[in-house]
Amino acid sequence: MTTFTPSSSAEVLSTIQWVVAEETPLEIVGHGSKRGIGRPLQTEHTLDLSKLTGVTLYEPAELVLSAKAGTPLADLEKLLAENGQQFAFEPMDYGPLLGGEPGKGTISGVLASNLSGPRRLKAGAARDHILGVAAVSGRGEAFKSGGRVVKNVTGYDLSKLMANSWGTLAVLTDVTFKVLPAAETEVTLAIRGLLDDAAVTAMALALGSSAEVSSAAHLPERIAAKVAGGRHGSDAATLLRVEGFGPSVVYRIEALKRLLGKAGPLEEIAGEASEAIWRDIRDCVPFADGGARPVWRVSMAPSQAHHMVMALRMQAAVDAFYDWQGGLVWLSMREDDPEADLLRGLIRKYGGGHATLVRASAPQRAVLPVFEPQPPHLAALSARLKAEFDPKQILNPGRMG
Repeated sequence: MTTFTPSSSAEVLSTIQWVVAEETPLEIVGHGSKRGIGRPLQTEHTLDLSKLTGVTLYEPAELVLSAKAGTPLADLEKLLAENGQQFAFEPMDYGPLLGGEPGKGTISGVLASNLSGPRRLKAGAARDHILGVAAVSGRGEAFKSGGRVVKNVTGYDLSKLMANSWGTLAVLTDVTFKVLPAAETEVTLAIRGLLDDAAVTAMALALGSSAEVSSAAHLPERIAAKVAGGRHGSDAATLLRVEGFGPSVVYRIEALKRLLGKAGPLEEIAGEASEAIWRDIRDCVPFADGGARPVWRVSMAPSQAHHMVMALRMQAAVDAFYDWQGGLVWLSMREDDPEADLLRGLIRKYGGGHATLVRASAPQRAVLPVFEPQPPHLAALSARLKAEFDPKQILNPGRMG
């Protein structure tokens, strides 16, 4: 096996042209923080983008940042913080959950896996903030899409097509994202002691109000103790985050208190303490225990997710917590069997959605559909896209199915 470590886009292009000519499969990695997601690869060569680093453009006044594909996300977040800005979609760090080091994800991995965090309710995901990309397809052809301005209408939006492609369509060499000012003030209102159904009702009420809640999550009993170092106790916590200018945040928190005062005991958590909670929810820290228990990421209607979890608990031993007002469910199986058929059957029963097996052993990932199986019409479309971008099945072959 050969590992290629290009330091320029020209070297990426020549490497892919060589493997296309040789018709040998190629694994694409940055720092490998998400290497354990998807089916295990059997490839002869690896393309390591960890040396393709550096900021190629940053204009704070224009809210635009461009960087080479292998640039660590942590470095870019530090640069943005120094200028009072942020990636508003709050990209997750999969490293701790998958047994790796934190802060190893790359900016190209953010787009390739379409990362987002608890603020997705308000800000969307990576695909909603991408402005442009430079990439090399599995044909060995370099191409660009989009640009370095927020308003860009030239050509097909291939930049968004790269989102959630997991390196199976093209190798990104440079990406450009829209960035936004960071909030001046952050306060989280916690409602303590609610069961899942009552928590979903409270979150829906808060999101439907004029308080402009940017994030809503529910940590059931005991799960709450695994967030922020356990500083806020083990009682169930329904969390509502409010961000913005100081006086506005104070006013909106008071409005939420009046709205939810009868739901249960209320607690205000501000500043760094609030930020720590949402970082841990973002990175699924409650299940980042260093173990190998299967972990699922389930997306479905917020009003139905807790019903699905209750039905699942009747048949399998699971722990769960909720983000995105209940629309994102993190599940940890206590047994070795990931229970894929059972879980996906219940998701269909309760209104539909999709489930991704985020953490499991290599043998389990080799035999299970890690990503949600697509309906026939979508599978056919995906196959046609793959044939156009990578006809010889060179890039990350078999990772998504």
